Amino acid sequence: MDEVARDFADSFAPGDGGGCSLYLISPQDVGGAFPDRLKAALEPGLATAFQLRVKDTDEHELARLAEPLQRICADAEVAFIVNDSIELAKRLGADGVHLGQGDGDIADARRALGQAAQIGRTCHDSRHLAMEAGEAGADYVAFGAFYPTTTKPSDYRPDPSILAWWSRLFELPCVAIGGITADNAHPLVEAGADFLAVCQAVWGRDDPATAVQAFKEVLGG
Repeated sequence: MDEVARDFADSFAPGDGGGCSLYLISPQDVGGAFPDRLKAALEPGLATAFQLRVKDTDEHELARLAEPLQRICADAEVAFIVNDSIELAKRLGADGVHLGQGDGDIADARRALGQAAQIGRTCHDSRHLAMEAGEAGADYVAFGAFYPTTTKPSDYRPDPSILAWWSRLFELPCVAIGGITADNAHPLVEAGADFLAVCQAVWGRDDPATAVQAFKEVLGG
């Protein structure tokens, strides 16, 4: 875990001139042929992280489903992040955990997962929540939803200027999330997003590798 998590953190280094990267969010169904689709999505080398976000599934079953996905991410040197559950992240030896506002304490996650783990926090459209997350020891903050989305419907609709404000004042990386496609991502990258979190723009396509490749120009790669 430590080496991949460290690489993930390095990809966020402020001022590294490396442009923006993709942060893939899983669909609800990660069984069946999904491992092959994940492998294809990682082949273009534009994604630095993959988040396992599956709701209403027994932890034992989710751990079983996660095993091949985690191995694929490790082989591609892509960070494997668990959504919501500190306990599952610890059980899997994941590279990190992403916490919503009601999904646990950052300090608890740090104690459970260790210093190398990457801990993210959803901050919606709130500068205050983002500053609180940074003070609590988060490794990155996520703002959104910037555009309408069916993956996780949200009443929050921040302006891209929040990314510019954050990246100008703070070294912690910021992630833009919510309805992002290759066609609408440019304002977010231009504003200072370190990561674009995408789901349906990739998994909603027949060929996930081509869908990921479509982001190459806007990412500056």
